[in-house]
Amino acid sequence: MAELELAVKYKTLPAKIGFGIMTALMPVWSIIVPFCFGLFLTMVVTNWAEVHTAALPIAGTIILLGAIPIIAILLAAVCEDDRIVVSKEGLSFPLFMMSKLRFRRERLWSDLITAQVQLDTSKPLAQDMAACGWLSLFFRSGGHITIDVSKVAKTELEQFLLAIEVWGTNCKRTPELIDFQNGLQNQSRGLEFSYTQMWEEELSRRFSATSFVPLEPDRKLQNGRIKILRQLAFGGLSAIYLAQENERDMVVIKEAVVPANADEHTHAKAAELFEREARLLVKLDHPNIAKVYDHFAEDNRSYMVLEYIRGQDLRQLVKQNGAQPEEIVLHWAKQIASIVSYLHTQDPPIIHRDLTPDNLVRKDDDTITLIDFGAANEFVGNATGTLVGKQAYIAPEQLRGKANLESDIYALGGTMYFLLTGKDPEALMSSHPRHLAPQASEELDALVAACTEMESTDRPKSANDLVQIIGEIMIKQAREKQEVAPSM
Repeated sequence: MAELELAVKYKTLPAKIGFGIMTALMPVWSIIVPFCFGLFLTMVVTNWAEVHTAALPIAGTIILLGAIPIIAILLAAVCEDDRIVVSKEGLSFPLFMMSKLRFRRERLWSDLITAQVQLDTSKPLAQDMAACGWLSLFFRSGGHITIDVSKVAKTELEQFLLAIEVWGTNCKRTPELIDFQNGLQNQSRGLEFSYTQMWEEELSRRFSATSFVPLEPDRKLQNGRIKILRQLAFGGLSAIYLAQENERDMVVIKEAVVPANADEHTHAKAAELFEREARLLVKLDHPNIAKVYDHFAEDNRSYMVLEYIRGQDLRQLVKQNGAQPEEIVLHWAKQIASIVSYLHTQDPPIIHRDLTPDNLVRKDDDTITLIDFGAANEFVGNATGTLVGKQAYIAPEQLRGKANLESDIYALGGTMYFLLTGKDPEALMSSHPRHLAPQASEELDALVAACTEMESTDRPKSANDLVQIIGEIMIKQAREKQEVAPSM
């Protein structure tokens, strides 16, 4: 899933007034005061012999004149910052809210415990749901904020509330908030369709002219055996959900859809491909691969039931902690290469097609687990021509619809680049992490470049070869570290 990010504009009246004042006074604090500061400092230096007896007042004046522009810049920045940034990792709040957040403006979704709305009963709700109350968010680590919903554009408010619903898995939404959200959606969209623009745009961008609509929370499948809890991601013509099986076990459901306007032959071919690939994946048994428990079709949609893995995906990890040390990257890359080697040595070989940091989870024991498969993506891609994979990690031959085993090696090279630099690689280019991370060794830089060569024949011959190459680099670096240690 490509990063979904929403910027909710929210500026209070005091912030607007403050920004207006700082803008009006800009000539004073940005030109006049610095000029006076320079002039005064020059006079003091030039006439120090005469004025040194008044050192204390002079120092106070210098500090005051120097502090005014700095304070003004800070105040202007605080007043101008009017965005609540929402992503699948968490929330980032404007600077003027920091005092209420214990001066921690960045909050993960796991930290959000309660969301509630207080309605203004003096205003008729039917006329304008977005101008009748205050939204309060409370955080486990302390602090809370209250948002006047009348200061937020209605469409952005819809998107914000849906983001809380979808990504705030640990957040308790009060019944009043749920009613408020439903009323807001119904008011702006009509009762027949309650999804917000955020998902409409994402679906439109990803699924072009298809009629794919994801399942809503609380939807039940298999005669109630499986209950959808929330959406996790979209990709290709598929969606991934967190679900509950038999009202007890947490599982992941991967859904794949062929457009309703496709002909009967396309539907039949897609069902055949999905069935074949699902049978292969159910047989997989690897400690670092999420198990595929079952597969079924319902309402012209195909589903796979996967093991739910607790942990943090590598994209979230890097976004939260920054680029990773080479020693850690090598440790993880060797595990990922082993996973790919296992898939490639199946009969027939399984090409993943979507090996990215989003689909790899680090568990608490520092092992890496593959949590998603290209199977549903492949059957849709082959049946409808939909491109599978994320642009920065797609090999040239896969872009042409000719994915092979080396395509996964290209994606693994891109993943190593991301872990080392904290940045996605440039699409359709051989990547050199040392350009952004000069501390990376030449050996690893050369390996990443080889994995991301444009021609598949120029890459390492197999994932098993890659495991050996990474192991050799790790051994060499361990020896070098041992040689250096006694001399220190």
